[in-house]
Amino acid sequence: MSLGNKYVITVVGPTAVGKTALAVLLAKKYNTCIISADSRQLYKELNIGTAKPSKEEQQRIIHYFIDAISIQEPFNVGMFERQALDILDDLFKKQDIVIVCGGTGLYIKALLEGMDVLPETDLDLRTSLQIEFDVKGLDTMIRELKEIDPVSYDIIDLKNPIRVFRAIEVYRQTGIPISELRQGIKKERPFQVIKIGLTLHRTLLNERIDKRMDAMLDAGLEDEARQYKIFSNLNALQTVGYSEIFGYLDGKYDHTEMIRLLKRNSRRYAKRQMTWFGKDSEINWFQPDQVTEIVSFIEQKLNN
Repeated sequence: MSLGNKYVITVVGPTAVGKTALAVLLAKKYNTCIISADSRQLYKELNIGTAKPSKEEQQRIIHYFIDAISIQEPFNVGMFERQALDILDDLFKKQDIVIVCGGTGLYIKALLEGMDVLPETDLDLRTSLQIEFDVKGLDTMIRELKEIDPVSYDIIDLKNPIRVFRAIEVYRQTGIPISELRQGIKKERPFQVIKIGLTLHRTLLNERIDKRMDAMLDAGLEDEARQYKIFSNLNALQTVGYSEIFGYLDGKYDHTEMIRLLKRNSRRYAKRQMTWFGKDSEINWFQPDQVTEIVSFIEQKLNN
């Protein structure tokens, strides 16, 4: 490895594919830290439903952006970009490699390439969208999004009204889909990037997702959601794994349907993640059990 070269190794892929285990292994091998690029593991209160690294893993390896803020505190991708770059700047004074691990594609894109220039939020338009949402419901807005911006429809979290609102808002302001406005020029970063992606055959991944959800429910996910239902309007909780339980608690469907929705929506979320990451031709894809091949690939890149 050339003196002075700094590397970020990203570990990406869909939920339940095994990103955390690989990231911990790599961090241990290179004696470094992990920056979590997961928009839900940020929150102190959300533990079972966010599949955070175990306490043992966090004790072995320093993790950033795990249990960092409360669900009641504001946070967005721009804040992640700025804070993560500051952390990298500090870490690179002492080491040459840092691991970035997570499934929130927008966070990783912002860190590696910078945020695209988008129009500021129009508060009047946002208010009108909120009224439309209250009257017509989210499904109506999702249908509009599919018509005006099918690319965003395929990749954003459709269970998150804020993301849906923003895409519609930008289109109404500019007449241009937000997916087109996000085709900006990459910002220069003072480090090199090695992108590792983990993937599995869809059937195997779906089995893993279903088993993980069963384990979460056995560990008390329903009680965790019940504890924070008073905050169900917050962006942090308008997400897969919690919104389905809130619907059950509100009497919209029975317990069996709740479990079906939890698993179905988790599988759909994984599919959207793969759609997002699949567009990045720089990601080098491996099966999660190909650890030897992954390490050899990284070593080759480091020594070029």
